[in-house]
Amino acid sequence: MDTARKPSAPSPATAAQGAATPAAASLLVVGGAACLSASAMFVKLADINAGTAAFLRCAIAVLPLVPLMLLEQRRHGALPRPLRGYAVLAGVFLGADYVMWTLSILDIGAAVATVLINVQVIAFPVLSRLFGGNKIPRRFLYATPFMLTGIALASGVLQRGQQSGNTVRGVVLGMAAGVAYAAYLYLSRLSGQRSPQHVVSPVCVSTAATAVASGLIALLATGLPLTISAAAWGWIVALALLGQVAAWILISKGSPRLAPNTAAALLLLQPVMAIGFALLILHETPTLVQLCGCALVIASVWLANRTPRTANL
Repeated sequence: MDTARKPSAPSPATAAQGAATPAAASLLVVGGAACLSASAMFVKLADINAGTAAFLRCAIAVLPLVPLMLLEQRRHGALPRPLRGYAVLAGVFLGADYVMWTLSILDIGAAVATVLINVQVIAFPVLSRLFGGNKIPRRFLYATPFMLTGIALASGVLQRGQQSGNTVRGVVLGMAAGVAYAAYLYLSRLSGQRSPQHVVSPVCVSTAATAVASGLIALLATGLPLTISAAAWGWIVALALLGQVAAWILISKGSPRLAPNTAAALLLLQPVMAIGFALLILHETPTLVQLCGCALVIASVWLANRTPRTANL
Protein backbone atom coordinates (compact mmCIF):
# COMPACT_ATOMS: atom_id res chain seq x y z
CA MET A 1 0.00 0.00 0.00
CA ASP A 2 2.75 2.46 0.95
CA THR A 3 4.75 1.71 -2.17
CA ALA A 4 1.73 2.53 -4.29
CA ARG A 5 1.69 6.01 -2.81
CA LYS A 6 5.30 6.81 -3.63
CA PRO A 7 5.58 9.42 -6.36
CA SER A 8 6.76 7.93 -9.60
CA ALA A 9 9.96 9.12 -11.21
CA PRO A 10 9.40 11.77 -13.86
CA SER A 11 9.31 10.49 -17.39
CA PRO A 12 12.18 11.47 -19.73
CA ALA A 13 9.80 13.78 -21.57
CA THR A 14 8.73 15.53 -18.38
CA ALA A 15 12.30 15.84 -17.17
CA ALA A 16 13.45 17.28 -20.47
CA GLN A 17 10.53 19.69 -20.54
CA GLY A 18 11.35 21.07 -17.13
CA ALA A 19 15.12 21.11 -17.62
CA ALA A 20 15.24 24.54 -19.22
CA THR A 21 14.02 27.66 -17.47
CA PRO A 22 12.13 30.32 -19.45
CA ALA A 23 15.25 32.50 -19.36
CA ALA A 24 17.41 29.70 -20.75
CA ALA A 25 14.78 28.86 -23.39
CA SER A 26 14.66 32.53 -24.40
CA LEU A 27 18.43 32.56 -24.83
CA LEU A 28 18.18 29.50 -27.07
CA VAL A 29 15.59 31.18 -29.31
CA VAL A 30 17.61 34.41 -29.43
CA GLY A 31 20.69 32.36 -30.35
CA GLY A 32 18.72 30.69 -33.12
CA ALA A 33 17.49 34.06 -34.35
CA ALA A 34 21.10 35.29 -34.40
CA CYS A 35 22.09 32.32 -36.58
CA LEU A 36 19.15 32.99 -38.90
CA SER A 37 20.06 36.67 -39.11
CA ALA A 38 23.34 35.75 -40.80
CA SER A 39 21.47 33.93 -43.59
CA ALA A 40 20.85 36.99 -45.75
CA MET A 41 24.52 37.92 -45.51
CA PHE A 42 25.63 34.45 -46.65
CA VAL A 43 23.15 34.44 -49.54
CA LYS A 44 24.36 37.88 -50.63
CA LEU A 45 28.01 36.82 -50.46
CA ALA A 46 27.27 33.61 -52.38
CA ASP A 47 25.54 35.64 -55.13
CA ILE A 48 23.54 32.74 -56.58
CA ASN A 49 20.00 32.04 -57.73
CA ALA A 50 17.47 32.38 -54.87
CA GLY A 51 15.92 28.97 -55.56
CA THR A 52 19.33 27.34 -55.64
CA ALA A 53 20.23 28.94 -52.30
CA ALA A 54 16.97 27.76 -50.71
CA PHE A 55 17.49 24.20 -51.96
CA LEU A 56 21.20 23.87 -51.19
CA ARG A 57 21.01 25.31 -47.66
CA CYS A 58 18.68 22.43 -46.75
CA ALA A 59 20.20 19.66 -48.88
CA ILE A 60 23.66 20.32 -47.41
CA ALA A 61 22.26 20.66 -43.89
CA VAL A 62 20.84 17.13 -44.03
CA LEU A 63 24.38 15.69 -44.17
CA PRO A 64 25.38 16.66 -40.59
CA LEU A 65 21.82 16.29 -39.29
CA VAL A 66 21.50 12.60 -40.19
CA PRO A 67 24.32 11.33 -37.91
CA LEU A 68 23.10 13.64 -35.14
CA MET A 69 19.61 12.20 -35.54
CA LEU A 70 20.92 8.62 -35.41
CA LEU A 71 22.80 9.44 -32.22
CA GLU A 72 19.65 10.92 -30.71
CA GLN A 73 17.65 7.84 -31.70
CA ARG A 74 20.14 5.58 -29.96
CA ARG A 75 19.56 7.51 -26.75
CA HIS A 76 15.82 8.15 -26.89
CA GLY A 77 14.43 5.87 -29.58
CA ALA A 78 12.89 6.85 -32.88
CA LEU A 79 10.70 9.90 -33.27
CA PRO A 80 7.04 8.81 -32.86
CA ARG A 81 5.34 8.23 -36.20
CA PRO A 82 2.69 10.98 -35.88
CA LEU A 83 5.44 13.51 -35.14
CA ARG A 84 7.28 12.44 -38.29
CA GLY A 85 4.21 13.53 -40.23
CA TYR A 86 4.22 16.87 -38.43
CA ALA A 87 7.91 17.30 -39.27
CA VAL A 88 7.35 16.54 -42.96
CA LEU A 89 4.44 18.99 -43.13
CA ALA A 90 6.51 21.61 -41.28
CA GLY A 91 9.28 21.16 -43.85
CA VAL A 92 6.86 21.67 -46.73
CA PHE A 93 5.70 24.95 -45.15
CA LEU A 94 9.29 26.09 -44.61
CA GLY A 95 10.23 25.26 -48.20
CA ALA A 96 7.26 27.29 -49.44
CA ASP A 97 8.28 30.11 -47.10
CA TYR A 98 11.86 30.21 -48.43
CA VAL A 99 10.84 30.37 -52.08
CA MET A 100 7.81 32.69 -51.71
CA TRP A 101 9.84 35.16 -49.66
CA THR A 102 12.68 35.31 -52.20
CA LEU A 103 10.16 35.74 -55.03
CA SER A 104 8.41 38.55 -53.14
CA ILE A 105 11.76 40.39 -52.94
CA LEU A 106 11.84 40.55 -56.74
CA ASP A 107 8.43 42.26 -56.81
CA ILE A 108 8.46 44.58 -53.81
CA GLY A 109 12.08 44.73 -52.66
CA ALA A 110 13.86 43.29 -49.64
CA ALA A 111 12.68 46.03 -47.27
CA VAL A 112 8.94 45.47 -47.72
CA ALA A 113 9.42 41.70 -47.94
CA THR A 114 11.19 41.75 -44.58
CA VAL A 115 8.23 43.54 -43.02
CA LEU A 116 5.63 41.21 -44.55
CA ILE A 117 7.29 37.94 -43.57
CA ASN A 118 7.24 39.10 -39.96
CA VAL A 119 3.46 38.80 -39.88
CA GLN A 120 4.53 35.56 -38.20
CA VAL A 121 4.55 37.57 -34.98
CA ILE A 122 0.75 37.60 -35.28
CA ALA A 123 0.14 34.39 -37.23
CA PHE A 124 2.15 32.10 -34.91
CA PRO A 125 0.21 33.01 -31.72
CA VAL A 126 -3.08 32.95 -33.66
CA LEU A 127 -2.39 29.42 -34.94
CA SER A 128 -1.50 28.34 -31.41
CA ARG A 129 -4.72 29.92 -30.15
CA LEU A 130 -6.91 28.29 -32.81
CA PHE A 131 -5.42 24.79 -32.71
CA GLY A 132 -3.80 24.62 -29.29
CA GLY A 133 -5.97 26.86 -27.12
CA ASN A 134 -3.01 29.02 -26.01
CA LYS A 135 -4.13 32.43 -24.76
CA ILE A 136 -2.62 35.60 -26.23
CA PRO A 137 -1.77 38.12 -23.48
CA ARG A 138 -3.17 41.64 -23.86
CA ARG A 139 0.29 43.06 -23.25
CA PHE A 140 1.49 41.27 -26.39
CA LEU A 141 -1.46 42.50 -28.47
CA TYR A 142 -0.80 46.09 -27.39
CA ALA A 143 2.91 45.80 -28.25
CA THR A 144 2.46 44.13 -31.65
CA PRO A 145 1.86 47.35 -33.67
CA PHE A 146 5.02 48.84 -32.18
CA MET A 147 7.03 45.72 -33.00
CA LEU A 148 5.86 45.75 -36.62
CA THR A 149 6.48 49.50 -36.88
CA GLY A 150 10.00 48.95 -35.58
CA ILE A 151 10.58 46.23 -38.19
CA ALA A 152 9.32 48.58 -40.92
CA LEU A 153 11.71 51.33 -39.81
CA ALA A 154 14.64 48.93 -39.40
CA SER A 155 14.12 47.49 -42.88
CA GLY A 156 14.32 50.96 -44.42
CA VAL A 157 10.97 50.53 -46.12
CA LEU A 158 10.13 54.23 -45.64
CA GLN A 159 13.38 55.39 -47.25
CA ARG A 160 13.55 53.31 -50.39
CA GLY A 161 11.67 53.58 -53.63
CA GLN A 162 9.31 50.87 -54.73
CA GLN A 163 10.97 48.10 -56.67
CA SER A 164 9.76 47.34 -60.17
CA GLY A 165 7.55 44.28 -60.49
CA ASN A 166 4.11 43.06 -59.62
CA THR A 167 3.28 44.81 -56.34
CA VAL A 168 0.07 42.91 -55.60
CA ARG A 169 1.72 39.55 -56.26
CA GLY A 170 4.71 40.53 -54.12
CA VAL A 171 2.52 41.53 -51.18
CA VAL A 172 0.49 38.31 -51.40
CA LEU A 173 3.64 36.19 -51.62
CA GLY A 174 5.30 38.06 -48.76
CA MET A 175 2.33 37.64 -46.43
CA ALA A 176 1.84 34.01 -47.49
CA ALA A 177 5.53 33.40 -46.70
CA GLY A 178 4.97 34.85 -43.22
CA VAL A 179 1.99 32.56 -42.61
CA ALA A 180 3.94 29.53 -43.90
CA TYR A 181 6.80 30.49 -41.57
CA ALA A 182 4.34 30.65 -38.67
CA ALA A 183 2.94 27.23 -39.59
CA TYR A 184 6.46 25.78 -39.50
CA LEU A 185 7.07 27.33 -36.09
CA TYR A 186 3.76 26.03 -34.75
CA LEU A 187 4.29 22.45 -35.97
CA SER A 188 7.88 22.42 -34.69
CA ARG A 189 6.73 23.67 -31.29
CA LEU A 190 4.00 21.04 -31.19
CA SER A 191 6.52 18.29 -31.90
CA GLY A 192 8.85 19.63 -29.21
CA GLN A 193 6.07 19.66 -26.63
CA ARG A 194 4.92 16.11 -27.33
CA SER A 195 8.41 14.60 -27.45
CA PRO A 196 10.86 17.12 -25.95
CA GLN A 197 13.72 14.61 -25.82
CA HIS A 198 13.71 14.61 -29.64
CA VAL A 199 15.25 17.85 -30.87
CA VAL A 200 17.43 16.91 -33.84
CA SER A 201 15.10 14.28 -35.34
CA PRO A 202 12.21 16.63 -36.25
CA VAL A 203 14.68 19.23 -37.52
CA CYS A 204 16.35 16.62 -39.74
CA VAL A 205 13.07 15.30 -41.14
CA SER A 206 11.65 18.78 -41.74
CA THR A 207 14.93 19.97 -43.34
CA ALA A 208 14.86 17.03 -45.77
CA ALA A 209 11.22 17.84 -46.61
CA THR A 210 12.16 21.51 -47.03
CA ALA A 211 14.92 20.57 -49.47
CA VAL A 212 12.47 18.57 -51.60
CA ALA A 213 9.73 21.23 -51.43
CA SER A 214 12.01 24.19 -52.14
CA GLY A 215 13.74 22.28 -54.93
CA LEU A 216 10.46 21.45 -56.67
CA ILE A 217 9.09 24.98 -56.24
CA ALA A 218 12.35 26.49 -57.44
CA LEU A 219 12.34 24.32 -60.56
CA LEU A 220 8.96 25.79 -61.48
CA ALA A 221 9.54 29.36 -60.31
CA THR A 222 13.20 30.39 -60.52
CA GLY A 223 15.10 27.50 -62.03
CA LEU A 224 17.65 25.43 -60.12
CA PRO A 225 21.15 25.96 -61.55
CA LEU A 226 23.69 24.02 -59.48
CA THR A 227 26.86 25.05 -61.32
CA ILE A 228 28.26 27.66 -58.92
CA SER A 229 31.73 28.87 -58.01
CA ALA A 230 33.92 27.39 -55.26
CA ALA A 231 33.54 30.58 -53.21
CA ALA A 232 29.75 30.36 -53.51
CA TRP A 233 29.86 26.76 -52.28
CA GLY A 234 31.80 27.92 -49.23
CA TRP A 235 29.20 30.56 -48.33
CA ILE A 236 26.32 28.15 -48.91
CA VAL A 237 27.94 25.54 -46.65
CA ALA A 238 28.28 28.23 -43.97
CA LEU A 239 24.61 29.11 -44.54
CA ALA A 240 23.59 25.46 -44.16
CA LEU A 241 25.57 24.89 -40.96
CA LEU A 242 24.73 28.15 -39.22
CA GLY A 243 21.47 29.36 -40.78
CA GLN A 244 19.84 25.93 -40.98
CA VAL A 245 21.39 23.34 -38.64
CA ALA A 246 22.39 25.51 -35.66
CA ALA A 247 19.49 27.96 -36.02
CA TRP A 248 16.65 25.45 -36.07
CA ILE A 249 18.13 23.14 -33.43
CA LEU A 250 18.40 26.09 -31.04
CA ILE A 251 14.90 27.36 -31.85
CA SER A 252 13.40 23.87 -31.67
CA LYS A 253 15.02 23.36 -28.28
CA GLY A 254 13.83 26.66 -26.81
CA SER A 255 10.50 27.42 -28.48
CA PRO A 256 8.38 24.61 -26.90
CA ARG A 257 9.31 25.91 -23.44
CA LEU A 258 7.99 29.40 -24.18
CA ALA A 259 4.55 30.83 -24.88
CA PRO A 260 3.96 31.15 -28.65
CA ASN A 261 3.75 34.95 -28.44
CA THR A 262 7.09 35.06 -26.60
CA ALA A 263 8.86 32.89 -29.17
CA ALA A 264 7.34 34.88 -32.05
CA ALA A 265 8.41 38.19 -30.51
CA LEU A 266 11.97 37.00 -29.84
CA LEU A 267 12.30 35.92 -33.46
CA LEU A 268 11.61 39.53 -34.45
CA LEU A 269 15.14 40.23 -33.26
CA GLN A 270 16.39 38.38 -36.35
CA PRO A 271 16.19 41.34 -38.80
CA VAL A 272 17.62 43.63 -36.13
CA MET A 273 20.66 41.38 -35.70
CA ALA A 274 20.92 41.06 -39.49
CA ILE A 275 21.59 44.81 -39.61
CA GLY A 276 24.35 44.30 -37.06
CA PHE A 277 25.95 41.56 -39.17
CA ALA A 278 25.72 43.73 -42.28
CA LEU A 279 27.47 46.55 -40.40
CA LEU A 280 30.26 44.36 -39.03
CA ILE A 281 30.88 42.04 -41.99
CA LEU A 282 29.60 43.81 -45.09
CA HIS A 283 30.35 47.34 -43.81
CA GLU A 284 26.82 48.48 -44.63
CA THR A 285 26.01 51.55 -42.55
CA PRO A 286 22.43 51.71 -41.22
CA THR A 287 20.61 55.03 -41.20
CA LEU A 288 19.42 56.81 -38.08
CA VAL A 289 15.85 55.75 -38.89
CA GLN A 290 16.91 52.11 -39.10
CA LEU A 291 18.70 52.34 -35.76
CA CYS A 292 15.59 53.88 -34.22
CA GLY A 293 13.55 51.01 -35.65
CA CYS A 294 15.95 48.50 -34.09
CA ALA A 295 15.62 50.23 -30.72
CA LEU A 296 11.81 50.20 -31.02
CA VAL A 297 11.78 46.47 -31.81
CA ILE A 298 14.01 45.63 -28.85
CA ALA A 299 11.98 47.82 -26.48
CA SER A 300 8.65 46.40 -27.74
CA VAL A 301 9.83 42.79 -27.44
CA TRP A 302 11.00 43.47 -23.88
CA LEU A 303 7.75 45.17 -22.88
CA ALA A 304 5.59 42.51 -24.53
CA ASN A 305 7.28 39.72 -22.59
CA ARG A 306 8.11 41.43 -19.31
CA THR A 307 6.58 39.61 -16.38
CA PRO A 308 4.78 42.08 -14.10
CA ARG A 309 5.91 41.99 -10.49
CA THR A 310 3.29 40.81 -8.04
CA ALA A 311 3.24 41.67 -4.39
CA ASN A 312 3.91 38.82 -2.00
CA LEU A 313 0.91 38.24 0.22
